[in-house]
Amino acid sequence: MNPAAPPGQKYASATPMESAEAHDPAAWREGFKTGLPTLFGIGAWGLVVGIAMVKTGLTVWQAVGMTLLVFAGSAQLASLPLIAAAAPIWVIFATALVVNLRFVIFSALLGPHFAHLPWKQRFLLGYISGDLTVAMFLQRYPSAERVAGKLSYLKGLMYPNWFAWQIGSLVGIFLGSAIPTEWGLGFAGTLAILCITVPLIINNAALCGVVVAGAISVLAYGLPYKLGLLLAVVVGMVTSMFVEESLAKRKANNV
Repeated sequence: MNPAAPPGQKYASATPMESAEAHDPAAWREGFKTGLPTLFGIGAWGLVVGIAMVKTGLTVWQAVGMTLLVFAGSAQLASLPLIAAAAPIWVIFATALVVNLRFVIFSALLGPHFAHLPWKQRFLLGYISGDLTVAMFLQRYPSAERVAGKLSYLKGLMYPNWFAWQIGSLVGIFLGSAIPTEWGLGFAGTLAILCITVPLIINNAALCGVVVAGAISVLAYGLPYKLGLLLAVVVGMVTSMFVEESLAKRKANNV
């Protein structure tokens, strides 16, 4: 391997498969530098979720287990009120599943890039993937061509992102257990969700989905086991997809 070769350049002394999977320190550093500006925000987001978990009623070690196993802030926050309300386990899992359906899309986008890897390695990459890391990777490598450094670049994005989240979340868990309940920091999770949601409203379809989901969540507030939240997520997603498809058809007809 030539350590001086720039990321993305094929190795002359290795097959394409070997060069694509070989560790490339330069590509790893490039991925790390690309994701570096987001790490503070990820850590802060993890901190808020960690505090919210213990303030919702989870023990410190339950919260630690959740953050290590689940690693999905939005799904964690969505499931916390259901856990506090003693909702059936299927409701909790269904809510988390719906909230995390976007990762099915992420997997479909990353699949062509790494379908040749062993399933255990793909499973690990899927576990540590995040919204921002997937977006930044696809911006750097829009095509699925197998090139040297691609896997290292992805790891340079994902591993620091995972550690930033876990460190922030663990600090929040142990800090939250020492903060009086009277401070009302459980509401911090709701504020954090808003901070994440607003920047993601990038077009009319997303805006319609958010507005409809918000309206449904208010109207269905009285449903048992917080089922109004699950209903709001599903209806919001369907609305957004319908609006996006309708706008695309209208644009195509006007061409």
